[in-house]
Amino acid sequence: MVEKKKITAAITGVSSYVPETVLTNHDLEKLVDTSDEWITSRTGIKTRHILKEPGKATSDMATLAVNQLLEKKGIAKEEIDLLICCTVTPDLIFPATANIICDKAGLSNAWGYDLAAACSGFLFGLETASKFIETGKHKKVLLCGFDKMSSIIDYTDRNTCIIFGDGGGVVLLEPNEEGMGIQDAICKVDGSGREFLHQKAGGSLKPPTHETIDAKEHYVFQEGKTVFKFATTNMSQVSADIMERNKLDSNDVDWLIAHQANKRIIDYTAERMGLPKEKVLMNIEKYGNTTNGTLPLLLSDFEKTFKKGDNLIFATFGGGFTWGSIYLKWAYDANKS
Repeated sequence: MVEKKKITAAITGVSSYVPETVLTNHDLEKLVDTSDEWITSRTGIKTRHILKEPGKATSDMATLAVNQLLEKKGIAKEEIDLLICCTVTPDLIFPATANIICDKAGLSNAWGYDLAAACSGFLFGLETASKFIETGKHKKVLLCGFDKMSSIIDYTDRNTCIIFGDGGGVVLLEPNEEGMGIQDAICKVDGSGREFLHQKAGGSLKPPTHETIDAKEHYVFQEGKTVFKFATTNMSQVSADIMERNKLDSNDVDWLIAHQANKRIIDYTAERMGLPKEKVLMNIEKYGNTTNGTLPLLLSDFEKTFKKGDNLIFATFGGGFTWGSIYLKWAYDANKS
């Protein structure tokens, strides 16, 4: 009897999109009491991209990236089984932005839904999407991570306006029988952290009113010091945990794919994992924190750097609180495809 090979979910393609408009640190100096030196030294951010076009939303950015990926891979739109959109800035409360992307991209055979886990959304989405592949039921799954953070940022609040940008990316997940793809995942939540990083109004607890709008409660609220401490501790710990659980040392790990929220948090995570800076990928200086978009943007920017069989460790932390890590074996050489 022939033993059936184990199916894993592998990333087989990636694409991204960021808007054309660039907001620099010098631009922010004109809006709030800050400076390029202050922002750069504390966050590592120099610029961020902002979706300025009227009538454009998260789905428009995602649709452009989806179409680009399908064209690059030579895949017919009818072949896509499922699309998951990880976002905290959906086009509408309902229907799901995933539904809208499927319509705009012409994915007539795909079903889909949104996943909200703040900045950990894309990582949680990878873990979720992988299960549809591993069951054997789905062959081609698109996972989008996009946010239009400028839509919920108060550009008079220097605690938040310096951090966030718009954009994101999409990956294609397909079955693999060579042992590539997602090997392990650790996902964590602690809802008691919601008081330190959240959007106060707009949900069922506090629906929109003139009072909530006047009080600017539809913008991101963050208590920076608490979030920084919690993120530094937990993102680094979960990354070390997944290495230990899979018997990996720093020599075994080829690349750290960390959420791009703050350079100091990324540096601390790499140090906790024992990784040299050469293995730590960063593009935070160009995009800022795009929330659900940071991990796929990293994959897209550095796609040609990866080699088949490379060990990637994903690490993230998000508001609410959410955090996690994934161990993934890269499945292809982009330079040869």
